[in-house]
Amino acid sequence: MKNITDYTRCSGVLAHVTSLPSPFGIGDLGPDAYDFLRFLADARQSIWQILPLGPTHNALSNSPYMTASAFGGNPLLISPQLLFEDGLLTKAEISEYPDLAPYRVDFDTVIPLKGRLLKQAFSRFNPEKFSEYEGFITQTQWLMDYCMFMALKNKYPDKAWYEWDTTLAQRDSKAMAQMAETEQEQIAYFRFEQFLFHQQWSRLHAYAKDLNIQLFGDIPIYVSLDSADVWGAQEIFLLDRKTCQPTHVAGVPPDYFSKTGQKWGNPLYRWNNEDKHIRKQLLHWWTLRFKAIFEQVDIARIDHFRGFQEYWAVPAHHKTALKGEWLPGPGAEFFREIFAELGKLQIVAEDLGEITEDVLELRDELHFPGMRVLQFAFDGNIDNTFLPFNYETPNTFVYTGTHDNDTTVGWYMSDRIDDEIRQRTKRLANRKIHDHHGIHHDLIYLAMSSTAVAAIFPLQDILGFGSDCRMNTPGTHSKDNWTWRCSKEFLTPDISTWMQELTELCGRSKPHEKKKSTKTLKSEITKS
Repeated sequence: MKNITDYTRCSGVLAHVTSLPSPFGIGDLGPDAYDFLRFLADARQSIWQILPLGPTHNALSNSPYMTASAFGGNPLLISPQLLFEDGLLTKAEISEYPDLAPYRVDFDTVIPLKGRLLKQAFSRFNPEKFSEYEGFITQTQWLMDYCMFMALKNKYPDKAWYEWDTTLAQRDSKAMAQMAETEQEQIAYFRFEQFLFHQQWSRLHAYAKDLNIQLFGDIPIYVSLDSADVWGAQEIFLLDRKTCQPTHVAGVPPDYFSKTGQKWGNPLYRWNNEDKHIRKQLLHWWTLRFKAIFEQVDIARIDHFRGFQEYWAVPAHHKTALKGEWLPGPGAEFFREIFAELGKLQIVAEDLGEITEDVLELRDELHFPGMRVLQFAFDGNIDNTFLPFNYETPNTFVYTGTHDNDTTVGWYMSDRIDDEIRQRTKRLANRKIHDHHGIHHDLIYLAMSSTAVAAIFPLQDILGFGSDCRMNTPGTHSKDNWTWRCSKEFLTPDISTWMQELTELCGRSKPHEKKKSTKTLKSEITKS
């Protein structure tokens, strides 16, 4: 694959799939996702960035960063409309789906409604009519562990895997074989879910390629404790062998987002174990993980890239992340071994927060682009590395904000910054200091006109939305986290034209294929 530095200037939009319009209460992989891709193409955007795609509905929260699997797809993203087109649902079944709020995902309502439709589709599923099915189940190495894990989650509702019967928690071969026999129907159902996700995502990815739009995914460095990943590969995680509970967990020390740091609670990898078998297993697991993500996307961001150089280890019994310690990560050799197996991958390093020189050296040694966020740029320090005129290399992805930031309008109007910062922001954007309208336009222009190879904007910033449309507030369990949706009415030709003109002005436009007819599109997204 090409290194990102070989690419011309480009820009794109950050919007998770769940945030898209759809008639089913949550964004999915159906017609509205294709409409969104055409919206991006009309706006001359080259990248659609999304959040992790893993299954969230059996995790502790609806966060895409705390999933039941780092490999699997979220069944909530499966499109009922496409299941109807494939003959797995009836018109009546999807027509009976209730009208839900277009601006928020009500997960408590959507989860059982979507689940009911998927079970109806499963009752009609004939694998022989889907030519890709056999290859998918035989070639997908993580699939059986995931399906067995999910079947056991149904068998032991409201229990984490380390609370199951000991023989199953510790994967005794006899118990596992018996379970695979008695839970055949459940395992087949979860296999069916993953096949549907794979099929619908592959179609969408192919359409994005037709429009010359790259899909930009996300690789959280850590996985959820209560996941198929940890249950299926316990030897590579830092767990107490008797309780299967982590002795130390992941997090970060105090930073911009939290005065006491963030205790994430994810189990840590056994990077520093001297056992060659453990090291081999770690490399194998991560190679499979990179392979899986790059089958879904063209570019991937490694969330918390610092953890590969050094990671913050917090004793599991501590209430906060204050009393942790930095321990060495696997470093550049780890990536070289993966690239030797998979080839060069298009990876972006999330290098935000408190970053040391050795982390930057690792990023640069691997030729990974880093990230710059404009909301962090205006503190009055002329040497602030987030200011566009301080970018040392174009090998950078610049953002107005990320999914963890407030929207640009919300940030600008909040009490987290003062009038001095507001004035400095306007002056650096060469705009009138007392004109508080269009601050999102100002920061988008600053990013677009910078030297960064890619400029990425949350959809909320393109639309000029306020704090009520924020995607996530880190370190909180707000019921509003991860729920924002964009109604179709906001994705207007005027917005698309404005983005197109600015993108072309700043030399970030790439040619896109002409918009395909509705008839052609329908045939593409409904063929099995």
